[in-house]
Amino acid sequence: MQGGYQVTFTRAARDDLARLPAREQRRIAERISRLATMPRPVGAEKLTGLPRTYRVRAGDYRVVYQVDDGARAVMIERIGHRRDVYRGL
Repeated sequence: MQGGYQVTFTRAARDDLARLPAREQRRIAERISRLATMPRPVGAEKLTGLPRTYRVRAGDYRVVYQVDDGARAVMIERIGHRRDVYRGL
């Protein structure tokens, strides 16, 4: 994709996504696919204390990711329910 970012997942993020119900997986996968063309969409928030780290909402779930503009890459770090996803970051 010209001008896009490459989206990759950590093992933890892949496992997080696999544990969710299929309906939520589809919703979150759609949200993540849009990060390839717009890594900082409206509603994305920078996480304080974590360099280049952002989060986007997908219903009650959050996708935590890092953006590397030099490499044109988005690394999905964690996916989880809003009450749990920030633990251990």
